[in-house]
Amino acid sequence: MQFMLMDYVRNAGWEALTRTEQERWLGAYKGYLQAMQAAGVLRSSAGLLPANTATTVRTVDDKLRVLDGPYADTKEQLGGFHLIEVPDLDAALAWAARSPTALHGAVEVRPVSEKAILTTDIRQFIKPE
Repeated sequence: MQFMLMDYVRNAGWEALTRTEQERWLGAYKGYLQAMQAAGVLRSSAGLLPANTATTVRTVDDKLRVLDGPYADTKEQLGGFHLIEVPDLDAALAWAARSPTALHGAVEVRPVSEKAILTTDIRQFIKPE
């Protein structure tokens, strides 16, 4: 079963760290990723640029709006993700608990749907009447 581990971190957290602290955190993340690779559970992983580099697209009153910046103004931002494949939620939670992000932010664990809406019969996603 695949799970997405999403790392939420404070907006100004990285810049507030000293160089020594940044090096320590990078070392912790490197060890975490190596452990997931060694266990054979890591499928993909990436970091994201800061939320202020985001562009948000939405339609309001049938008009497309493109806005600079993130969707919501929050104290935390999605900083990166790890796609893992493990037997169950308990195993996914165990990997999330080992994340360095859990020490200074939050790790959201969400199951990945085995069936994407656009690649399967869409009727299965519609509520019955």
